[in-house]
Amino acid sequence: MTGGDIALIIIAAAFSLLVLTLIILSSKVVKMVNSLNQTIETTNKTIGVVTKEVDVLTHQVDVLLSKTNALVEDVSEKVATIDPFFTAVADLSVSVSDLNTQSRKLLTHVSASTKTAGKIASMTVLGRHAFKLLKKRNKKKGR
Repeated sequence: MTGGDIALIIIAAAFSLLVLTLIILSSKVVKMVNSLNQTIETTNKTIGVVTKEVDVLTHQVDVLLSKTNALVEDVSEKVATIDPFFTAVADLSVSVSDLNTQSRKLLTHVSASTKTAGKIASMTVLGRHAFKLLKKRNKKKGR
């Protein structure tokens, strides 16, 4: 074997090693590509499911918002209907408060008048008794 044969064998071995490395790398790349394809397919399926669920959720939210708006309108109408009642109750409360104030003033006045009337009545009764006593006394003297 000459130097050229040995060089040829080394080149052939290196070429074989290169081809073997390329085959191993190619198989790994193919596996990675297959894995990537599976991941992309799974992602696409997931996106499809999420899209359907979001559509359903969006529809349900629209229905809920519609019902909420109707409920708010109904409550607003009922509050508007009840508002005069609360106004009347507030007015009645003011009237009752005024009535209580006037009643207190009247009771104070009646109490003061009653005291004065009681004094007058006492004086009248005392005066009648005194007058009767004077009459009796005058009768006894005039006899």
